Amino acid sequence: MKKSSLTNKHEKIVAHAIAPIAKELRLIDVADLIAMLKYEKHGSLSDLVTSAAELYFLPDTVKLGSGGDYQVDWDNDPKILLDLEISLKTTTVYTRLSLEKNHCSIEINHIQFEQAIDDPELSSHLLQEQFEQAAFSMHRIAINHEIGKIL
Repeated sequence: MKKSSLTNKHEKIVAHAIAPIAKELRLIDVADLIAMLKYEKHGSLSDLVTSAAELYFLPDTVKLGSGGDYQVDWDNDPKILLDLEISLKTTTVYTRLSLEKNHCSIEINHIQFEQAIDDPELSSHLLQEQFEQAAFSMHRIAINHEIGKIL
């Protein structure tokens, strides 16, 4: 997906919404995540992503997409890349979550709104609103608080 200022704004919204899921996934031993990716145990990996997501969002909101990858060498800390599919009310977001030693990040590969939206502010507002609707109440409060600081 071509990057724009709107993409950056959408990535901030998504990153803050799924940050707790990334924290949960970082609790898993990195060697286990690498093994699941290397030996294509996508079902097991999918179960872990689903379990982490269901702590914060309604079922089937966040799930493993087409798989993932890992980067491991002798000179750097390991990096786990997971493709996530986030299904909101009328929006689907395809992202790549990067889990590293000291931080996590996301990159939006594609975002699909049910109906085309020409207004960038409206699309950001709609994305934020749909994350709030899909989140459990305690997580919803945290999303609102953090996004208010950014926007």
